[in-house]
Amino acid sequence: MLPSVSPAQTLVDEPPKPLSLARKLVLLAMFCLAQFLDAFNNSALFAAIPALEASMGITESQSVWLISAFQLTFASSLLISGRISDVYNPTSEKAFIGGVSALGLLSVGAGFLNDKIAIIIFRALTGIASAMTIPSALTLLVNIFPDPLEQARAIGVFGGCAAVANVLGLLIGAFFVQWASFHWVFWFVGLVAMPVALGCLFIIPPEVAKSADEPDTRIAKWKSLDLIGVSLLTVALILFIFAITSGSVDGWATAAVLVPLIISILMIAAFFYWETLIPVDKAAIPPRTWFYNNFSVLFGLGLLPFFWWSAVFTVLMNLWQNVFRWSVISTAVHMFPIGVLAFAMSFTGSLSRVFSPKWIILTGLSLLAVATTLLALGGGQPEQYWPFVFPAFTLGSAGAMLTYTHTNIAIFQAAPASMAGTVGAIFNCALQFGSAVGLAAVSSIETSVEATHGGPDEYYGRAAAFWFLLGIVMLEFISISCFYQRTTDHLPQPNSNDPINNDAARQQSKETTDEINDVQNDPTTMKVEMANSPV
Repeated sequence: MLPSVSPAQTLVDEPPKPLSLARKLVLLAMFCLAQFLDAFNNSALFAAIPALEASMGITESQSVWLISAFQLTFASSLLISGRISDVYNPTSEKAFIGGVSALGLLSVGAGFLNDKIAIIIFRALTGIASAMTIPSALTLLVNIFPDPLEQARAIGVFGGCAAVANVLGLLIGAFFVQWASFHWVFWFVGLVAMPVALGCLFIIPPEVAKSADEPDTRIAKWKSLDLIGVSLLTVALILFIFAITSGSVDGWATAAVLVPLIISILMIAAFFYWETLIPVDKAAIPPRTWFYNNFSVLFGLGLLPFFWWSAVFTVLMNLWQNVFRWSVISTAVHMFPIGVLAFAMSFTGSLSRVFSPKWIILTGLSLLAVATTLLALGGGQPEQYWPFVFPAFTLGSAGAMLTYTHTNIAIFQAAPASMAGTVGAIFNCALQFGSAVGLAAVSSIETSVEATHGGPDEYYGRAAAFWFLLGIVMLEFISISCFYQRTTDHLPQPNSNDPINNDAARQQSKETTDEINDVQNDPTTMKVEMANSPV
């Protein structure tokens, strides 16, 4: 009699049939395009906001929600998307294709809108569609690239596309606004997303996509989604990001900010308490997740990379356009080194199988510290771009991408493979959460300093924001130095049924795997087997 299997356990734990390298690369390209479009959705819109304000009569405070509406629904929908990808795996391709298709259709529709309320609603819906693509794409990547080295490279390149899109999106958006119209910022997403969704219908391999679930199994899976827990955290994140965004625009001492902020904190506490009351196999984020080796410290580190990029991007773009009077295209060109270096560093994923991720991450944080110091010391004049800003972009973007890539790889290795979708959702939620909270803090610091030190035309407020950012970087450096444990580096991922931090079992699994590989690759053994073969 076969042992019973939890509905949350999926085929991710077992490697799929080997695929050709060409097919793997095509699939990786499709997933990377989806990641590119998710980041492009925000960065390209920065160039289009002035045109949108003029065309639809949007005020400056309302224009914030063109970005925040997407970020709010994207971050809050990640957990349910990740849970669906894990519970209903191996049918994650349905979530991915559905998300990309919805993203394309909504973007095309948004391009025809000329009403500010409608465009903000469509932006919020687009965030939900984008949230469906990330965890499902990561689950499929884990399936398609079961080898740890290939998986590390694939995850690195996948993440690098987001960094490239942050800069290329601004540049492409500027070209559209300058020589066509802001409508093409939305239509471009649709024109790329729809072929990606159509192509994935045919190229995702059947051994990854097929599912033979019986009706009873489907009902059990539905019950294991933890809808109560997911709903609690989703509403909490919506209220929290709403409060943080509103506070940075309208001020913090208002009921419209404090009430949702307090409610969101209470709901987050209620979520974690609820997770302790239900069975582990039905919890969206089982409490044991935070006790996997290095998982918590890596989650904390996940708050930094997007925060650093967003802070640099927002502070300097505002300075260059509003104070230096540079055009949008000139601003995008000066930002270009961030994207180039970030994409180059995304190919370093294989280093995590040679060196400990701890040393790679600390190297990245060191580069970030130097870069942030340069930005705090200079950059307030156009002639300071080359001596201060350009080397800061070079070092900082390389450091941020090293940190992001190897944190992403390490956090997947820290948790069971059957949690790939949920882990991807948790990590991406940390990225968005860090960006939202960090930008609110940076904005408040910059505004308060500018009120007493010469106003927005001076660099004092921006320098203070960068000094604050340097403090966060150093805090993360100390955290990794003290709390990251190297005992499980290069060991197989834990099994969902293993005891927490069972390093001995993982080491034995690694030794067993190495022995099997040695036997399979030993020519002498192969000869003996051939001699004993009946043929």
